[in-house]
Amino acid sequence: MSNYLITVNKEELQCSTSNVDSLDSIMVNENTFHVLDKNSAFDVEIIHSNFLNKTISLSINGNIYDVKLEDKYDQQIKKMGLLAVTTQKLNEVKAPMPGLIVDVLVEVGQKVIEGTPLLVLSAMKMENVILAQGEGKIKSIEVKKDDAVEKGQLIIEME
Repeated sequence: MSNYLITVNKEELQCSTSNVDSLDSIMVNENTFHVLDKNSAFDVEIIHSNFLNKTISLSINGNIYDVKLEDKYDQQIKKMGLLAVTTQKLNEVKAPMPGLIVDVLVEVGQKVIEGTPLLVLSAMKMENVILAQGEGKIKSIEVKKDDAVEKGQLIIEME
């Protein structure tokens, strides 16, 4: 019998497969179910689901619930602390390849986080959006639009 940790609107519940198997449910259509549990009826509609993150938004009798499901492996990874988020401080952004700067998308003094688009570099007839690999504040921008850059050349300095 597998145990699951279900987080519903930030409240955690333990659930087993036998709890789920005891539910009496009928599929009304692809996203709607009619569920009976302990002599109570529930109309359940799936509003949004993300199976990769194991999250789902449900409307149950008109009330919205955000649900996250964790199996025993997810719980073990969480217990071991392997999901601890660390942020990387970024000091320099260098050109990954030779090319031409098509657009600079940030300004000096701007704070950026990981994934923030910094600039567009055209190389080998393709436009590449260069993203921040960590967080920081733009200290200086060493290039401008239409500048040619070499691989490894400093293009943005961070603090």
